Amino acid sequence: MLILSVDTSAIASAALLTGEGQILRAFATEDTRTHAEVLAPGIRALLDEAAVAPAELDSLVVGVGPGPFTGLRSGIATARALAFAWDKPLHGVMSLDAVAAQAAPAARAAGQPEYIVATDARRKEVYWARYGTAGSAVMGTAGDAVLPELLDGPHVGPASEVPPLPAYGRGAGLYPEQLAAVAGFEGVQPTAEALGRTAAARLARGLPLLDTTPLYLRESDAKVPGPRKRAL
Repeated sequence: MLILSVDTSAIASAALLTGEGQILRAFATEDTRTHAEVLAPGIRALLDEAAVAPAELDSLVVGVGPGPFTGLRSGIATARALAFAWDKPLHGVMSLDAVAAQAAPAARAAGQPEYIVATDARRKEVYWARYGTAGSAVMGTAGDAVLPELLDGPHVGPASEVPPLPAYGRGAGLYPEQLAAVAGFEGVQPTAEALGRTAAARLARGLPLLDTTPLYLRESDAKVPGPRKRAL
């Protein structure tokens, strides 16, 4: 099985991986403001380098956020367009779940039954969710992906409102005074590699995935114009 994974909830990234979670090719940018420009060419180059034709793909997965409007739309719209053009199934994965899966082994090793994943939501806020490492019906591994249990979230708000638990992800690194950032994870952001491994693990265990409805968590800044003022 071959899976193409895409995530633009933070940086723009894509990955080609097997159903066992083995990464064959991947790319990611550090820029969080050029998703639309780099994503499609990056995917094309990724497939060309791997000598994989779209017809050989079995499915696509895309991160559905939470994330900023423009960046998140770029990834979801691209994945939807490719899935339609290539006639392939498309699944959604919450982007915070990808970071949670990366953090789960460290949290379990540290004896942390619960922990927070936080990413940058800008406006001095974070996107966050609370996860558990024990007692979950979905706990397990497929390849090297661990599936922690989502206990609460996702939410968006000030770091001061996040529960006082060990915190993983770039959001924790941005607000160390309010969040108990775990060393080594302060800069971790969602990537297509981690997202794809999470999707592969869930598919291997017969667990459901999401649709591609974006998790914006905020109202749009765009407003419908009011009626035009009458000229005197």
